[in-house]
Amino acid sequence: MAKAKYAEWITEDGLKKIEHWARDGLTEEDIAHNMGIKRQTLYEWKKKHPDIDDALKRGKAVIDLKVENALLKRALGYQYNEDTYEWVQNMNGESELKITKRIVKEVQPDTGAAIFWLKNRQPDVWRKESEIKDNQTKAQTNKIKADTELAKERTKLLKGDKGVCGLFGVVGVLYKAVNKGGDDGN
Repeated sequence: MAKAKYAEWITEDGLKKIEHWARDGLTEEDIAHNMGIKRQTLYEWKKKHPDIDDALKRGKAVIDLKVENALLKRALGYQYNEDTYEWVQNMNGESELKITKRIVKEVQPDTGAAIFWLKNRQPDVWRKESEIKDNQTKAQTNKIKADTELAKERTKLLKGDKGVCGLFGVVGVLYKAVNKGGDDGN
């Protein structure tokens, strides 16, 4: 039965439908559903039959470009006209719809869209910054943990707790506190 269904989709019309669905932004799961097959079957057909894979790629390229352009427009900000229409009578006495007011509106650049764009277009430049901040945050967290453990041990020493062996015990506690959360192989 799958072979009969496959033959239907390698025709010019079948490939156009697949491309059109991809261009409309449908997921491959949705496209498989529209074709009357399971998603896994579509994946297998893509591997075995380049025409189906190419139709999907062509369709996705169109919608991806539209989304990319919309994201860029949002990242940079843009202007648009907001028109008000009213029915007015022309010289012949007929009513016609005319623009009576036009306002130029501005959408401010979206920082989130700009960051997303830059992180994906220039990952070497923009993703490192966040990794540096993550490492700084981890170091600060480890320092706070170590300071907390040191304070606890100092309190025990002042109270005369025998569980801590002087300076070496404090150093050991500090070493454990610093290496607790940060032992990720670095």
